[in-house]
Amino acid sequence: MKPTKTAEVAKAVALLSLEKFATTTRADFRFAPLNVLLLVVIYVIGLGVHLALHPFSMEAVMLCLGSALCLAVLLRLTQVWEVLVILGTADGLAIFLVLRPESEVLLATVVVALLVAPSIQIAYQWERAVVLRFGKFRGLRSSGLFVVVPVIDKVAQFVDQRIRVSDFSAETTLTADTVPVNVDAIAFWVVWDAQKAVLEVEHFHDAVALSAQTALRNAIGKHDLAELLSARDRLGGEIQKVLDEKTSAWGITTQAVEIRDIIIPKGLEDAMSRQAQAERERQSRIILGTAETEIAEKFARASEHYQDNPVALHLRAMNMVYEGLRQKGSMIIVPSSAVETMGLGALGGLTAFGRGAKGGDGRKKDEPSEGDES
Repeated sequence: MKPTKTAEVAKAVALLSLEKFATTTRADFRFAPLNVLLLVVIYVIGLGVHLALHPFSMEAVMLCLGSALCLAVLLRLTQVWEVLVILGTADGLAIFLVLRPESEVLLATVVVALLVAPSIQIAYQWERAVVLRFGKFRGLRSSGLFVVVPVIDKVAQFVDQRIRVSDFSAETTLTADTVPVNVDAIAFWVVWDAQKAVLEVEHFHDAVALSAQTALRNAIGKHDLAELLSARDRLGGEIQKVLDEKTSAWGITTQAVEIRDIIIPKGLEDAMSRQAQAERERQSRIILGTAETEIAEKFARASEHYQDNPVALHLRAMNMVYEGLRQKGSMIIVPSSAVETMGLGALGGLTAFGRGAKGGDGRKKDEPSEGDES
């Protein structure tokens, strides 16, 4: 199973590479599966006409079908007019030498197949094709089928007009406060004028990525580390504005720039962590001191109500004692001034008061004494 999966993956990668090559300026046209089908069908039709006019020949069948398959594979791999001309000439010469004087139909088949099959081009829904004729700009072709003149015309590039995402980074760049940082970012951009993007810039995707990296480095050098960490959106907006001003002349719009990650040195990260902990400790102490101040102010206001009201103070003291003695085994320390206001006497008075609350001599009211016989 593993070799099969590996082969499938390799095949998919190869097909993707061919599609990407067809969209670059190195290819003259896109030889898609439709073009392969047209080439093989024209060869089969020519072979049928040849066999209808001349006696059956296995050499003619093998030569015709073999030529069709070889040309389809080689044109699919190369996608340039030079290979088409060279292979077509070699194929026509081989057919003439092997099948003369009965080679006129197959020779015409070769010419028709090599002229028709690559001339039918397809642009996908999201693409625009830039066509050159004799090296000069001929026009843009929208999505769908279109025709090019063999050898004379060249599809300079198939431009993808969907929103693209490019990642870029700035490694070991100094901030305004001389802190080395590594920043990763992504840019969202779109080609709105395929003509300018292809004719004005050699490799516009590389130009966008490098320009974004330069703008990122410049933006980092203008801001402190604290600003980079706390205002990522603003930094991305600044980079997007600078980048869009540069790429607009290329027919490209930069829609957004987002900062993905900011990496600082490990030692500085530890120091900032300790600083943050100390700051939180300071804040907690300030909050605690503020709470103590507010509590003291509340007590001071409460004392104003008790100052000239001995009855209220007496009731408050009685309530404190009651709350303390209500719990079993509890001990309460009452200031002497509070005791005097309650008229309970010394500590013995408090003890007697406690026993009374429990039931006379410290026992519950329903417990018999030692002297009770019955």
